[in-house]
Amino acid sequence: MQNALGIMECIGYAPAIAAADSALKAANIKIVGYETVIGLSLKASVAVKIEGEVAAVNAAVAAGEAAAKKVGDVAGVHVIPRPHEQLDKMLIPATAKNNINKETGKKNCNTTKTAAEAAVNKEEVL
Repeated sequence: MQNALGIMECIGYAPAIAAADSALKAANIKIVGYETVIGLSLKASVAVKIEGEVAAVNAAVAAGEAAAKKVGDVAGVHVIPRPHEQLDKMLIPATAKNNINKETGKKNCNTTKTAAEAAVNKEEVL
């Protein structure tokens, strides 16, 4: 990954959607995925991951954070210019959720989805 990486972590799905929408409208970036985690307080934390040029990601994260704060709570935001290539393994898994692992024959249990996977699996959200 040569571009900058931006992460916007929101408490709840609605603020995350507001952050993603505002970020996409603010700058030339793309969403590379999102991850949902249920925390100790039993609240869902949704981290939206974006990438693009450093200035674009900075502008998008600022706009996304402001939009999310109007809807709910923001746990944190961060921009990493030129992240190390090893982070790709952590951020964008090689296999998508529910794919069969060719080596073990078992289903993968990954929670990270790209926007395209979410659109295909929209019945999971409804």
